[in-house]
Amino acid sequence: MSTPEPTDTPKDLGALQEQAQANFQKATDLVGKGQQMMLEFWTKEHGATPIVPDPLGMMTTWTRAWTAMLSDPAKLMEQQQRYMQDAVALWQRFLTPSAEKPAVKDKRFTGDAWAETPAFDFLRQSYLLTASHIMEAAQGIEGMDAAEKDKARFLIRQFVDAMSPSNFMATNPEVLTATITSGGSNLLKGLEHLLEDLRAGRMKMTDENAFEVGRNVAITPGKVVFQNRLFQLIQYAPATETVFAVPLLIFPPWINKFYILDLTAEKSFIRWCVAQGLTVFVVSWKNADESLADATIDTYVQEGMFTALKVVREICKADSVHTIGYCVAGTTLAAALAVLAAKGEAGQVASATFFTAQVDFSDAGELKLFVDDPSIETVTRITGDKPVLDGRYMASTFNLLRSNDLIWNYVVNNYMLGKDYFPFDLLYWNSDATNVPARWHREYISEMYRDNKLIQPGGMTVCGVPVDLSTVKTPSYIQGGKEDHIAPARSAFKLTKAFTGETRFVLAGSGHIAGVVNPPSSGKYQYWTNDAGAETFDAFVAGAKETKGSWWPDWLAWLTPRSGDKVKARVPGKGAYKAIEDAPGAYVKERI
Repeated sequence: MSTPEPTDTPKDLGALQEQAQANFQKATDLVGKGQQMMLEFWTKEHGATPIVPDPLGMMTTWTRAWTAMLSDPAKLMEQQQRYMQDAVALWQRFLTPSAEKPAVKDKRFTGDAWAETPAFDFLRQSYLLTASHIMEAAQGIEGMDAAEKDKARFLIRQFVDAMSPSNFMATNPEVLTATITSGGSNLLKGLEHLLEDLRAGRMKMTDENAFEVGRNVAITPGKVVFQNRLFQLIQYAPATETVFAVPLLIFPPWINKFYILDLTAEKSFIRWCVAQGLTVFVVSWKNADESLADATIDTYVQEGMFTALKVVREICKADSVHTIGYCVAGTTLAAALAVLAAKGEAGQVASATFFTAQVDFSDAGELKLFVDDPSIETVTRITGDKPVLDGRYMASTFNLLRSNDLIWNYVVNNYMLGKDYFPFDLLYWNSDATNVPARWHREYISEMYRDNKLIQPGGMTVCGVPVDLSTVKTPSYIQGGKEDHIAPARSAFKLTKAFTGETRFVLAGSGHIAGVVNPPSSGKYQYWTNDAGAETFDAFVAGAKETKGSWWPDWLAWLTPRSGDKVKARVPGKGAYKAIEDAPGAYVKERI
């Protein structure tokens, strides 16, 4: 561990001690305030609702998992012997100065402070060794069904990640160094950050004062040309004299704000589409309140998607419209296409593009761990008779899927190291959570995630029509993210088999967000295509061709032949629907 050079005078040392003592007293006061704030927050949010000992069935699964791991003494002995052999080998390497130490690639431990002192170097190596053996043992759990095994492994990984020495002041050399050199000012500032987050009811990840919707994010010029209780429709100003005849209508997920597709000008998918000669419309969903307490999938399809389609067709005098559905909006768009097919109105949609969307939830990844019966009962208990589910609940769930990056990283930097929040537009968007209708959310996770009804012909009825996805013949471009932890690429690929029309699947580098928001100018990542008509995701990967950079040009090359001739550019507010206000509109600015 690095410490200051011993050049301080006694007077300086005394001043440092006084500062540390004063900081400790301030920290003590702040801790007391924090405890009071937590109690007040819980009372305000949950009132007299009883605290359930095991709300998501986690402790039950945890107990069963450890019991199962201990139930086979011979197997346990073998695992312990392997661990002891590796631990002794690690110890011997550290006792031998000339021995080569294992390389550490885990970014929690790559700072110089971990390598400068042998004790901390050994601590991190020991933790990583132990963690790998625990997770190996978790993979071999017997005596539990497949779903409970997955839940057990997730819980064990959460425990292993939480126990990292990087998460504790006494075992993190970077925190110790900062505390010594600052006289504890880092911890004082960290506590102040913690109190700010408690007031906000969530963990901040970025400097939220650095951004403002409509000022430096969501700034592509346009007008709100229609609104109802569910959404505002934004039409963007053209950037070219002529545009393709077929317009583009984007449905973002209503569990997030639409401007993930319109961050800074350099990253904006919307601005890029406008520059390519497309007439672009975006649905900006209402941040749900009591006016949407009755909302269901029928509401989002009929009042949302079908209404938006009608308005766009009338504004552009177009027979059909290109559509994009992102995540849950893509799932709902698939159902809407099946309804249109059943009504003989499929021609309204010229093409459908799906960003990281799912219709068959059998391989939906770790989010399925939060949609079993205990989890759904907990959501029901949290919402009670409330019209909406607080968006911060969902945000916390998503963060758990990448706890090292989205939880513990900020615990260390914000609360222990006391670092200033770094301004980052994507993290600002991520923290701008959205409430959702409680009833619709419960139905969505139970009927689609848990019961997987959407993929079953007639399994769900939407707008009075039994949904059969096999009737969808709309040309579809389907994008999945290679590292997507919310909608796994393997699951997104199943869209190609759910529909019977022409489909093109593209596997993008990175995950649920960065895999989508990857402009050509960034020169980042890559994407894979396979024109051989792969029947399975594994076959697609095995025969895929890799192309460096953004997949956006590939999508545009697929879309433009289906977009008709060029026509005079359409100006927002000059058609059948007059401008209500400037983009990005009022709905997107409503915050929790």
